[in-house]
Amino acid sequence: MTVPAIPTVPTVTLNNGVEIPQLGFGVFQVPDDETTTAVTAALDAGYRSIDTAAVYGNERGVGRALASSGLPRQDLFVTTKLWNPDQGYDATLRAFDAGLARLGLDHVDLYLIHWPTPARDLYLDSWRAIERLVEEGRVRAAGVSNFQTAHLRRLLDHSALVPLVNQIELHPGLQQAELRTFHAEHGIVTEAWSPLAQGAVLDDPAIMAIAAHRDRTPAQVVLRWHLQLGNVVIPKSVTPARIRQNLDVFDFLLDDTEMAAIEALDRELRTGPHPDTFN
Repeated sequence: MTVPAIPTVPTVTLNNGVEIPQLGFGVFQVPDDETTTAVTAALDAGYRSIDTAAVYGNERGVGRALASSGLPRQDLFVTTKLWNPDQGYDATLRAFDAGLARLGLDHVDLYLIHWPTPARDLYLDSWRAIERLVEEGRVRAAGVSNFQTAHLRRLLDHSALVPLVNQIELHPGLQQAELRTFHAEHGIVTEAWSPLAQGAVLDDPAIMAIAAHRDRTPAQVVLRWHLQLGNVVIPKSVTPARIRQNLDVFDFLLDDTEMAAIEALDRELRTGPHPDTFN
């Protein structure tokens, strides 16, 4: 029996020199008791970047999978996020300690403010706390999630620490071109959550046609599109076959016509809340 080769995932170098795998594994909405199995399957398939969050309630499940994997810590890239009620300087430090304990780690590779929650108006205080965690070496890279241009400008105006990553809802139905341009101008890496729009774009005729032509799944086509744009992407699945399929996207290229056909699908299709109003 031939054992399939484990793909080598390319990395994106953040502005501080830390490298993040361009394709990682997300565990949004995966129950904690199922998370260990799913993350173990992902690690076995060749994923080395795992993305969780305090609000997912599955940091312990991720930690169990990491601990039992036998993989060296330096080969893993672990992301978690600060949840909204925990914003504020002291609260952020406490929440980080609690998350680190649940993961069973002594540092995380990327720590994100999960939402700006503008009505709370605490993300500047939270960012100051994260600056301290970076200085202490407990966070290798600091970033944000779901921040709009105005939120990012305010951070840049009040801190010398530029967010290295902004993780946003991004897929063919919501392409966020203006925000991605701002990221590029300021050295912020774009990371896509809900990269497949929770399946909502997979039956678009243009994507299905490319998939048929390429003898690929629609999901593989969309993930390839993300990679060629330069996005970091974190698809989620609990199905081992699909977990492997989503990683099998490094041996083909979409041409300019195919990229343009997907670009034409942009239509402000949100699967999650709007950052300006979600508090």
